[in-house]
Amino acid sequence: MSKTLLATPEDAEQAFYEAFNRGDLDALMSVWSEDDDPVCIHPGGSRFTGLAAIRESWKQLFETGMKFRVRTSNVVRAQSALLAVHSLLQHVHVEGDDTLAPPLITTNVYVRGASGWQLMMHHTSPSPDASGLLTQESPRVVH
Repeated sequence: MSKTLLATPEDAEQAFYEAFNRGDLDALMSVWSEDDDPVCIHPGGSRFTGLAAIRESWKQLFETGMKFRVRTSNVVRAQSALLAVHSLLQHVHVEGDDTLAPPLITTNVYVRGASGWQLMMHHTSPSPDASGLLTQESPRVVH
């Protein structure tokens, strides 16, 4: 799997969501950290630990044949020299489904290593009450 040097956590996040929208498993997995024990939790799903388990979980999702369009908003960022945490809303649309789904609450954790910024943890949960989520100010940086 070829790794692209991702200079910022925002670059890693953009690469992740672009790969997700294309259904490109190899590109999506290239964003994940190989140096640590990454974790992925899908909405209402199980916790997957390690690259092999994470890859299989995304493979199964992409093999459903559904085409996803994901847009993010309301990003709150906290960052140090080697770690970045992004809390955001994911707006997911499935092609062919006109249902307006509430946003999903997501936390992405990025680590910086010799290969640049990589995804260490992706945790997405259904929102308990979507009505108040979109009125919060956005974006914002926490220091």
